This record gives sequence, C-alpha cells and structure tokens, in this order.
Amino acid sequence: MKIIIAGCGKVGRSLAVALAGSGHEVTVIDKDSDALASVTNSVDVIGYQGDCTSIKSQIEAGIKKTDLLIAVANDDEINMLACLIARKTGHAHTIARIRSPQYTEEIGYLRDELGLSMAINPERVAAAEIIRLIQIPSALEVDTFARGKVSLIGIEIPEDSILDNMKIRDLSHKVKSNALICVTEHEKQIEIPNGETVLHAGDKMSVTLSLAEVSDFLNKIGIKAKKIKNVMIAGCGTTGYYLAQRLVSHRINVKIIEKDPKRCEELADLIPKAMIICGDATDKNLLLQESVDDMDAVCCLMHQDEANILLSLFIGMMNSKVKTITRVHRNSYEDLVTELPVGSIISTKSITTDYIVGYVRSMQNSIGSEVEALYQIMDNRVEALELAVGQDFEYAGVELKDLKLIDNTLICCINRKGEIIRPGGRDTLEVGDSAVVVTTQKGLNSIHEIVR
Repeated sequence: MKIIIAGCGKVGRSLAVALAGSGHEVTVIDKDSDALASVTNSVDVIGYQGDCTSIKSQIEAGIKKTDLLIAVANDDEINMLACLIARKTGHAHTIARIRSPQYTEEIGYLRDELGLSMAINPERVAAAEIIRLIQIPSALEVDTFARGKVSLIGIEIPEDSILDNMKIRDLSHKVKSNALICVTEHEKQIEIPNGETVLHAGDKMSVTLSLAEVSDFLNKIGIKAKKIKNVMIAGCGTTGYYLAQRLVSHRINVKIIEKDPKRCEELADLIPKAMIICGDATDKNLLLQESVDDMDAVCCLMHQDEANILLSLFIGMMNSKVKTITRVHRNSYEDLVTELPVGSIISTKSITTDYIVGYVRSMQNSIGSEVEALYQIMDNRVEALELAVGQDFEYAGVELKDLKLIDNTLICCINRKGEIIRPGGRDTLEVGDSAVVVTTQKGLNSIHEIVR
C-alpha cells in the first residue's frame, strides 16, 4: 500500500518503522527538516518537507495515488484538516490522531463529517489500558479480545509457585484451570510453548482466560489477587484526567499529585470526587506525608520519563506490593526500563502504533477486515492477533490437529458467535469465527497466512 504519514514526531517515526518494515511504500511529511531527516536517515521511507494542510504539498507528496493518509501531527485541528483535504483531493482513506478532551464527546460526529476511516485518542486509550492493569494488579500487561470476553494476561511466575518445574501438559490437571499458556519467556528466550515446555519460577508468560477466571487462576498459582481501592496518580495531564474520571466512576479513591497550580484548579472543577494535591510527586517528604506506600496502585504519568522511572523505583523500595504503572515516552528508554522493577510500562506511542498498524493490516485484505485486534506483547517480540475466518478459508471444518501451522504460532482461543472455545486438537475453525493467534512471525494479515 502507498501510505502518507503527516507528522514526524515519536508516533510518526514509530509508524514509519512499522509500516515500512511490513513492505508498505511510505512517505512522511513535516515542516521540520531536522525531524524529517531523523526519520529518512534511519528508515526506508520518502521524505517531503512541507505543510500537510496544503493542497499543493499533499499533491506533490502523491496524495492522488495514495491509499491511506495518517495524520499524527501535534495539533488536532491540523490532523483533521489534513485528513479532510486528503479525502477530498485524493479519495484516500484517512486516520487522525485527536487528543483533546474537548473533542471526546464529538468524536463520532467528527469521524462521520470528515470522512475519517479511523480516529484515535491515544491518551484515552492509554487510560483504558491502565484501567485493565489496575483491575488485575499482578499483571505485567493485559490485552482483551472477543469484545472483552477473553483476556491475554502477562504475568511472572512467583517463587514457590505450583507452576515451578511443571510441564505445561500437567497444567489443567494440577491447577484445574481453563487457562491456556500461549507464550513463555525463560532467561530472555521467547517460546511459543507445547505440552513438554517446563515452567520455572521467575519466567514470564502470557495466558488466555476469561476475566471471570482470572482471580481464581492467580490464587492457585501463588499470586494473591487484591482488589484495588486506593490509587495515586502522579502527574495529571490528559491521560491522568481520563484515568481519574474512570477510576472515580468505579468508586475507587483517587489521589492526584500535580505540580502546576493552574492545572490543580482545573482538576478540582473537573473531578471534584478526587483529592487534588499541588506538589512535586518526586518529593520524598510529600510522598511519605501522603502515605504513598499505603496505596494499592500508583500511576506515574509525569511528563519526564526520568521522574516516572525514579518514582516507580522508589515506591518499589518502599513497598513492593504496591502496583506501579510507569509511562515512558522516549524510544531509548523503552528497552532499558524492561530490565528495571518499574511495574507495568505504558507508552502512548506504542498503543497508537499498534492500533493504526492493526487497521492498516485489515485494509490489505480484499474480503474485508480480517485483523480485528492486534497487540505487541513480550516487549514487542510477539504479536497477538484476532483474525476473522472468512468464507474463502479453505481449511474451515478441518480439525486443528490436521492443520500445519507456521512455525512459532499458536491458536489460543476461538470465538464462535460469542461462545469462547479453548481449542483442542479435535476443534475446528468455522466460517464466521474469529481466532486469537499468538506468533513470533511479524506482519500476518489474514487467517490464511497461519497455515503452511
């Protein structure tokens, strides 16, 4: 596909890497020559210096022959205008990043009126991701499929767990659970496991099961599930605002520490049920005064990555049982922080990229949107996808034991008209199903591609 990305910030760069790596012909537009050069010098894309809201610039960049324009500039209005021009000038599909809370309630109207194929609010999506992590405090990451009926949960096997030195084939007998272990990481080595794979304390793994079964499974493997009642938000920008709103609506006690006095006044009006504290969340005395070690969860959402990381490390030293969520912006820090005890890591850039790449994958299929959901898990080394089974799937009705799947690929569950099936060898994929698949093979677009 021919794709234009308007905006060469962190998200634009991340999209350029992902889409060019998947074989798409990508052009990036930006006014800033330095930002443009930083992308074109490291990624195989075409650079065009210009204004993405200029009809002339879009035409010169090739909009009339472009399949999709993705507008991820820093200004919502610029993104919307760029998409409108692209739609009218080149008849391309369009995706706009729209971040401002003032557009939250109007997003459906704007999407329809501007002819947007997709509109994404990264901060709101990030807040929803944090909510899922807070609901399951012991999880490193939580992704959902089948419209929320299935969860893919990343956890670390604790010491003295029943899972230590257990073969996966013994899981259902010894633990008596419907959980399916989809991915394991032992000594930094990723594996799509089979029944003979041996689990060890300290291993990370991703497990599929229904949300209702999560607490029972965690308790059985030695992770005590705890209900979250008190949450602290350190730094309350747009993501923090959306998060606080959701938490308060769930009757969770919310304490916000925000440095900017004017922002504190705004938050007091916007979220009256939250406790607003004007201060520096990296001030040790303030944290102790506000009993940070008694919180059930602390969300580190300040603008500076360094402050978020240091706060998470400090909380871990104070009380390792406090759930910490750390937001990281900079690419150079993402690999580093995975080695540090900073709890769950949130990146709005990564979330936005995953959503948009998933949509692009669905556009490639001539029979419609086969990629219904897409997540990068295990530090982006594994993809988890929900793929629709269309009428032209030649292996419909064939038992899974007779399917020759591509290497390092596993079907985790099947959604059949709302019924969730934990697949065994005698189960089949049928037209109308959707299948959740995990794989180390990047770039899958269709259910057809998982079979050799």
